[in-house]
Amino acid sequence: MSTQIPHVNYLELGDRPHLVANECTSCGARYFDRRNACANCFGTEFRKAPIATEGILKSFTIVAFAAPGVPVPFVAGIVDCAGTSVRGNVINVDPTPEKVSLGMKVRLATYSLGTDDDGTEAIGFGFEPAA
Repeated sequence: MSTQIPHVNYLELGDRPHLVANECTSCGARYFDRRNACANCFGTEFRKAPIATEGILKSFTIVAFAAPGVPVPFVAGIVDCAGTSVRGNVINVDPTPEKVSLGMKVRLATYSLGTDDDGTEAIGFGFEPAA
């Protein structure tokens, strides 16, 4: 029996994978990491907020040098998901300026990072072209 676990705690798996942020109840600022207080308004109450699975590529770089064992080149980007900024790699596309562009429509995609000896599969996320 194999199981899947998300690589990050803000990735929800299932039939419709999506990201979930911690949203400040006072000002609406969103964070993907645990917070004791909001960096925007210093509020201390948060609620879970699902993030849109489609967005627009606002910034990117094609990474040519990385740590040993990390395949290059790859595209690291910042995606605007209906007002929430998400950092993630752009996957399932050639990492070239001819194939990746600012304003490109993308959607959340998940992929396997590998399976351990017990059959537990780690699942990561990125963004792929929506067209």
